[in-house]
Amino acid sequence: MPEEWTVSAITRATLPVLLGLTAVEIGSGLVLGSFENTLYRHPSLLVLVPVTIGTAGNLGSILASRLSTALHLGTLSFDPRDDDLAGNALATVTLALSVFPVVGAGAWGATVLTGGHPDLSVLTVVAVSLASGAALALLAVVVTVAATYAAYRLRLDPDDVVIPVVTNLCDVLGVVVLFAVVQVLVA
Repeated sequence: MPEEWTVSAITRATLPVLLGLTAVEIGSGLVLGSFENTLYRHPSLLVLVPVTIGTAGNLGSILASRLSTALHLGTLSFDPRDDDLAGNALATVTLALSVFPVVGAGAWGATVLTGGHPDLSVLTVVAVSLASGAALALLAVVVTVAATYAAYRLRLDPDDVVIPVVTNLCDVLGVVVLFAVVQVLVA
């Protein structure tokens, strides 16, 4: 890890990553735009989009923060048998499995409360949310561990690069996974 913590050093490490991620986010917007008609037909899913994306990014950020701290402390092992790594991954997945059903029910409820007429049942919206959340939690774990390992190998400060990478990739994956699940469960 670098010993120099200056604005210019952080900018040199972070700027190329952020520029690359900007292009990835544009791709996410294009995917979102291609599903515009589906979202208008199912208002509960429209409400679900930003919450799913935000929650996936938050899960990845929490894990990234924990792994970055462990890396700074010198306690992080990238061995799959490491109990701390496995415990953090399991906590992320467990949190997703407990939060995403509430997110789905909340999206359906918000649609009803705002005067919308959801054409999908609450169980369908909860199932879409739960399936998306489970897949996103697993992907967030993989992305976070890979980004942390890459930062370690490239001798970059994980505080500068891992969280931006994880949140942006989880945004993109959130859109893609949500609509893949919608295609399977709703279409």
